Amino acid sequence: MATAPARRLILLGGGFSTEDDGLLDDWTLSHVGVSRPKVCFVPTASGDAPAYVERFLTAFGSRDCEPGVLPLFRRDLDDDALRTLLLSQHVVYVGGGNTANLLAVWRAHGVDRLLREAYDRGTLLCGISAGANCWAAGSHTDSFGPLTFLPDGLGLLPGSVCPHYDSEPGRRSSYQEAVASGSLADGWALEDGIGALFTDGVPTESVTRTPTARLHHVQADGRGGVVVRTLSCRPLGRGDAEVRGTAGEFTSPPPM
Repeated sequence: MATAPARRLILLGGGFSTEDDGLLDDWTLSHVGVSRPKVCFVPTASGDAPAYVERFLTAFGSRDCEPGVLPLFRRDLDDDALRTLLLSQHVVYVGGGNTANLLAVWRAHGVDRLLREAYDRGTLLCGISAGANCWAAGSHTDSFGPLTFLPDGLGLLPGSVCPHYDSEPGRRSSYQEAVASGSLADGWALEDGIGALFTDGVPTESVTRTPTARLHHVQADGRGGVVVRTLSCRPLGRGDAEVRGTAGEFTSPPPM
């Protein structure tokens, strides 16, 4: 009996759209395991912004891969061709933008179902910001203007996700409040600069392109606060030593 492939996804706190060193994108491609993998960029969350698409093609066109793009606002593929395209990819890379809009458009076109099928078949799914939020059951987002919780997502990753945990004012406190209150399930907070690989829903590797960036697991403590566990990350481009910093557990007071 054939063994089912591992289901893998990567949450990115950076990449071609925010940095020029390519460390996180090269690390992502290193997990594919084939020569010249097919990498499909899905820019739905940005409304298929042309400049975003061009930046992806420039960045990945110089790598040993076959880059492509799936536009949905000017879709030219029928349902069969859309399924064939997505299921033939080794990597699906989802860009940032508006998480709520992304989910609505995907569902209108059936992309949510196709990505779940691709995930179950072993396609590596990844993304930054909204492209990280979308894989979880819920997320922390500014899709509606002010920072808030969105108890909606594809649910491929249990729990919730919060991007930009360290770089956007209010992110940390607002996400902790959402988890503490039960508005969002326990989940993962990404600082800018990290990459986190999940295999069958479990974190199996975390890396960072900056010395201080971390990945955090935020869990309600049942008393109106949260417990935050900070995971060690391996620094990219700096050998194999782990960055440990403040790794461990600490308890925050109840959010104000």
